[in-house]
Amino acid sequence: MHFKQIEAFVNVIRCKSFSKAAEAIYLSQPTISAHISSLESELGVCLIVRSTKEVYPSAAGRIFYQHALEMLRLRERAVLEVQSYATEVRGELDIAASTVPSQYIIPDLLPQLVEKYSKVFFSVRQYDSSEVVGRIVDMDAEVGMTGTAPDKSACAFEPFLADRLVLIAPNTPTYRSMSSLTPAAVRSLPFITRESGSGTRREAEEYLLGAGIDPKSLRTVAQLQSTESIKQAVKNGLGVSVISRLAVEDFLASGDVLALPLKSTHPQRSFYLVYHKKRPLSPAAEVFIREVRSRFGIKKPSETPAEPADSEN
Repeated sequence: MHFKQIEAFVNVIRCKSFSKAAEAIYLSQPTISAHISSLESELGVCLIVRSTKEVYPSAAGRIFYQHALEMLRLRERAVLEVQSYATEVRGELDIAASTVPSQYIIPDLLPQLVEKYSKVFFSVRQYDSSEVVGRIVDMDAEVGMTGTAPDKSACAFEPFLADRLVLIAPNTPTYRSMSSLTPAAVRSLPFITRESGSGTRREAEEYLLGAGIDPKSLRTVAQLQSTESIKQAVKNGLGVSVISRLAVEDFLASGDVLALPLKSTHPQRSFYLVYHKKRPLSPAAEVFIREVRSRFGIKKPSETPAEPADSEN
């Protein structure tokens, strides 16, 4: 088994095409086909189902695909470690982050990181929280930041920053007169929500339940796909919303929006560093994680009490 065969297989799956895979790795289509045939012959199974309309992995191919990704990642790590031995950390680091980390946390971290690791290119992509985890599992990103931690996952989650949610409203006389709020009063207000799958939306719903308000009973007038769009909508008088206090501090300080006095039993929200439990990290990913731990004063998992083997945060 050779890396060229593995690269050919991975790219055929990614591109869903032999010809596009050939273009992606600068080989001819017959060469790609030969690599796949040799690999299938060596393994004794069909890895790719070929039809007149599409190309897709067989059941065995789906299993082998995950191992193939891991082998390529391990090779990349070996090359990077050798290249960076006694020199700077270098390479490209793909970071997947949910809305609040990508817009308000990572931009604050990057200047210091770029100054210390000038040979690293940081590529940050924004997804909803569930997609962040999926990107790490599928090895489309090495590290991530998210506002939720699934109960069961192939990823490790390290809490590094706490945040509270707040009910915000337009800064108008009507809302400034609301010195106290009952659940019934909140249900009568026009409400703006985030999209399904958003960690902020899930946390907001928990926050409302903690205040005795069923999210389904709200008078929802709009669903928006970013924290910034919600801030602007509230500022412009569309309605109220539950949002990260970290994300809205600037608008609260400037008086663009108000924080309404809604009490909830919902605890603080945590943001998490995310990375795969079993796959090796590149040097660039390791320094990123180390810098986040240092900035927020968190310890490595090995420095904290061990959890039961089947517990996954």
